[in-house]
Amino acid sequence: MIVVERLSKSFGAHRVLDDVSLRVDKGEVVCIIGASGSGKSTLLRCMNGLESYDEGTLAIDGRAIRRDDPRIHELRTEVGMVFQRFNLFPHRTALQNVIEGPVYVKRVPIAQARAEGLALLAKVGLADKVDSYPAQLSGGQQQRVAIARSLAMKPKVILFDEPTSALDPELVGDVLQVMKQLAHEGMTMVVVTHEMGFAREVAHRVLFLDQGRILEEGTPAEVLRNPKNERTRDFLRRVIHEG
Repeated sequence: MIVVERLSKSFGAHRVLDDVSLRVDKGEVVCIIGASGSGKSTLLRCMNGLESYDEGTLAIDGRAIRRDDPRIHELRTEVGMVFQRFNLFPHRTALQNVIEGPVYVKRVPIAQARAEGLALLAKVGLADKVDSYPAQLSGGQQQRVAIARSLAMKPKVILFDEPTSALDPELVGDVLQVMKQLAHEGMTMVVVTHEMGFAREVAHRVLFLDQGRILEEGTPAEVLRNPKNERTRDFLRRVIHEG
């Protein structure tokens, strides 16, 4: 579903991604871990065409993804993205946020979009919040609206960029539960996360990114319980200690 070959990206003299290659199969859940500034978010933004890259190739479902592609907006509808900050429209209700893309981008009839939007909000546990505005919702509820909004576009892949890091600890569980459900339903997902329990339970593979390079990858058991690389071991020690 996703093929990244020798991807590199620099901001000025700083090389953020350095010869990154990875493949993600349809229905696979891949978690990317690593310290802040290791290139994780930049890699996701390149996958969604939000960021350009300097070298290499990137394709999703056989279609090349480049920020300067004139069809990038069309391609982006097939690649959902859930951000650390929820990015909801503050002046629109939960339901209006969810149906915005289908109605205005995909030209779905409003009655159909509304019916599908109501079903998605029920799916993420927010059937009673359809008419609430973002300011009336908790952070966890806003993030679940953001996930429903992404699902409304019927994407082939969803990218999650640290979706729980801006939430109070007691709100994290509900968001992770929705993500686990999507994984069990076969959604192809790439998740940048510090939630090691989620990675251990849900991921098919875990990648450790350090200074723009994939230093280690394998099953959750291999990478999280028995890492081979000293940098990975040091990172996991610090994350577990802080947790």
